[in-house]
Amino acid sequence: MSELLKVENLCAGYGASNVLFDVNLTIREGEVATLLGRNGMGKSTLVKCLCGWLTPTAGRISFAGSEVAKAAPHVIGKLGLGLVPEGRQIFPSLTVRENLVATASTTNGKAWNLDRVVSFFPRLGERMSQLGGTLSGGEQQMLAIGRALMTNPRLLILDEATEGLAPLVRADIWRALGKLKAEKLAMLVIDKDLKALLPLADHHTGLEKGRVVITGNSVELQSQQERLHALIGV
Repeated sequence: MSELLKVENLCAGYGASNVLFDVNLTIREGEVATLLGRNGMGKSTLVKCLCGWLTPTAGRISFAGSEVAKAAPHVIGKLGLGLVPEGRQIFPSLTVRENLVATASTTNGKAWNLDRVVSFFPRLGERMSQLGGTLSGGEQQMLAIGRALMTNPRLLILDEATEGLAPLVRADIWRALGKLKAEKLAMLVIDKDLKALLPLADHHTGLEKGRVVITGNSVELQSQQERLHALIGV
């Protein structure tokens, strides 16, 4: 599989304070990777760099064959990076249909459209005329994922996609991500549910105080459960 995202020796921060130190991460076409770590360890800063919201102080980011460390967010988005942000951030005053159509793109093909998103999340089809802000938390998360899929991404970043959801809804979300993996959509998943992450992901990267402290595939990390739980703070 060819490389889709390659982060090399990335450093970044805010003002005079560095948050990330020589971070390396590679995701190939069709791979699922995780980013592990407690709050405040640099995960959100890395996501901001990947999306173009924060310019690194050093290092390189290559995505879809282009150097994007200093690229604008809309340029990176057109290359095929989709984001399901922490906190969902749907448009509460728009209907479900309007939320989905607002991000529709055919830049990277026409795989995802309204009909396909509805077939993926049937509950959204029942709520098409409902305002986003009136949906349940689980429905809002499905909408956030559907909205990101409507951009037809090559790489989908999911930032705490199951946080704060009821167990049954979390299970629905993990099943959906499993289907996306089966369709060979590359993903970077940020979450703390090791029981769900280990069977889903191809490889894992753990951050502590802005540095990569653990890497490996699920088989390699199975024997390090105690360290992993300490790393994510649960």
